Amino acid sequence: MNSRVNALAGQPAPAAVLVDVPRLITAYYSERPDPSIAAQRVAFGTSGHRGSAFDVGFNEAHVLAISQAISEYRKQQGTDGPLFLGFDTHALSAPAFASALEVLAANGVELMIAAGDEYTPTPAISHAILNYNRGRKTGMADGIVITPSHNPPDSGGFKYNPANGGPADTDVTKWIENRANELLKPGAGGIKRIAVSAARRAATTHLHDYVQNYVQDLGAILDMDVIRESKIRMGVDPLGGAGVHYWPRIAERYRLDLTVVNDAVDPTFRFMTLDWDGKIRMDPSSAYAMQRLIALKGRYDIAFACDTDHDRHGIVTPSSGLMPANHYLSVAIDYLFSHRSGWRADAAVGKTVVSSAMIDRVGKRLNRAVYEVPVGFKWFVAGLVDGKLGFGGEESAGASFSRIDGKVWTTDKDGIVPALLSAEITARTGRDPGEQYRALTQELGTSFADRIDAPANSAQKAKLGKLDRKQVHITELAGEPIEQILTQAPGNNASIGGVKVTARGGWFAARPSGTEDIYKIYAESFHDDAHLRRLTAEAQTIVDTALAGA
Repeated sequence: MNSRVNALAGQPAPAAVLVDVPRLITAYYSERPDPSIAAQRVAFGTSGHRGSAFDVGFNEAHVLAISQAISEYRKQQGTDGPLFLGFDTHALSAPAFASALEVLAANGVELMIAAGDEYTPTPAISHAILNYNRGRKTGMADGIVITPSHNPPDSGGFKYNPANGGPADTDVTKWIENRANELLKPGAGGIKRIAVSAARRAATTHLHDYVQNYVQDLGAILDMDVIRESKIRMGVDPLGGAGVHYWPRIAERYRLDLTVVNDAVDPTFRFMTLDWDGKIRMDPSSAYAMQRLIALKGRYDIAFACDTDHDRHGIVTPSSGLMPANHYLSVAIDYLFSHRSGWRADAAVGKTVVSSAMIDRVGKRLNRAVYEVPVGFKWFVAGLVDGKLGFGGEESAGASFSRIDGKVWTTDKDGIVPALLSAEITARTGRDPGEQYRALTQELGTSFADRIDAPANSAQKAKLGKLDRKQVHITELAGEPIEQILTQAPGNNASIGGVKVTARGGWFAARPSGTEDIYKIYAESFHDDAHLRRLTAEAQTIVDTALAGA
C-alpha cells in the first residue's frame, strides 16, 4: 500500500478539486513560456511533451513550436505521405488540435482528421498509420496524438508517431524537442501559420473515418465470433475518454451484449473517483480511480475500462474485482501464446523491467523467450512490426499484440483490444481472467507486489534516473543474496533510467516517472506479504539516500 494515500482517495470528486476550464483555456492562450526556465521548455518524456497551461508547461506557444518542428523534421526525413492527426477529451486537447492544424496546414502537410472533430484514441492513429503504410516504400504516413493519457484534467500532451506507427524514439524526439525550443525563443520567428478555418478548407486537409476503419478490423485480431456466440454480458466504462463513441459501434458491428455504463464526456471528469493522491486521474489500473466500475462487477460476466486516449486497460472480474495489471498481462500472455497458432513459432514475449516476474515464469512454461526492456512502449515497436514479438506489455496496463495471422496490429499501446481479449478469454475458457490467474499461481507460485508513487521535483528525478549500481551498497535483499543489480535492461542493454535489484525470491526497481513529477518504487515477492514489506522498506532506504540533497 502507498503510505502517502490521500484520505479522499476512492471517493467521488468534490467540487473543490474540479478544474476551472475557462481559466485553463485562457492560460493556454495567454501565458507565454520562458525557454530559459527548464520547466517551461518543450521536453519529450516517455510519451511525448506534457504539462499544464497553469504551470506554463503546455500552452499555445509549445504546440505551435512542436508542430513547426515536426513539419520540418518530416521534410528533412522525406516523409511526404499523410499525417494522421487526432486528439482526446482533455480540455486542452481541442485547442491544441486547432493550433497544430493551423501550423501543419500552413506547412503543406497532408492531414487526415476525423469528421466532426470526433475524438480519436491513440491505437486508432497507430492502426491507421500502419494500414496506410503496408506495402509502401515511399509516400509514408505518420501521426500525431494530442493527449496527456490518463493524467489529471488540467494536463495537456502531444505525441509524435513516425512511419512505424509507434512512439517516436529518442533520436527523433530530441531533434523535435531541440528545434521546438529554438522556436520558443523570443523573436525566433520561423513558425508558419494560417487561420484554423483556412486550415480546415485547405486542399491538403482530408476527413478520415477512424472509427469505421478501426472497428471493422477488430475481427483480424480477436475472435469476435466466440465472444458473440457465448452471449456473455460485458460492461465498459470509457472514463470519459476518446473511445466513448467506439464502444457502441463495436457492440453494433459484432452484435455483442456490451453495455457502456457511462457515456459522459466532461473536461472536468467530475464523474471520477479520486486517485491515490487526491487528484482526478483517469487511470484504469488504479482501484481508487476505478471505484464506480468495481461496484458494478456483479452485473457483468466481465467488465473493463480504458484511460482517456484508450491506450491503457483495466479489467474487472466477478471473481476478483479489478485485476492488478501484471496479473492480467500474465493471463493474456498465457492465453494468447496457447491460442494463436498463426504466430511465429519463435515469437517472444515483450515486458518491461518493472513488470511481474510471473511473466518470466509464464514465458518459461510456454517455452517462449522473454524480451525485457526499459519502461516505454517504443522498445517493442520493431519486434511487433516484424513479428519477433507476439506481445508487448507494460506494468502500467499498456499492451498490444499481433493479429491472429501474426502480422502487426498496432505499434502503440491499445487499451481496447486487451479489454476485449478479456471477453474472448472468458468466452472460450468459461473462466474469467481472475480465475485464470489463480490457476497460474497454483502452478507457478503466488506473487505479492506493490508500487509506491511519491512526489519528486525535477532535480530529484534527474538524480534517481542517473542512479549507478555502485550507489547500491547492499549484498542481500530482504534476507537473500543479491543476484543482479541492473541499470540496463537485459533484453536490449538500454538504460532503464533507474535501478533494479533482484534476488531469488523477489526484486525491486526504482525510477522517476517520465510523465509526472513523481518517482516510483516497484517491488515483488514470491514469498509472502511480510517479505514484500521488507523489499519496499529496503528500496525506500536506497532511494532516500540517493535523493538526499537534491
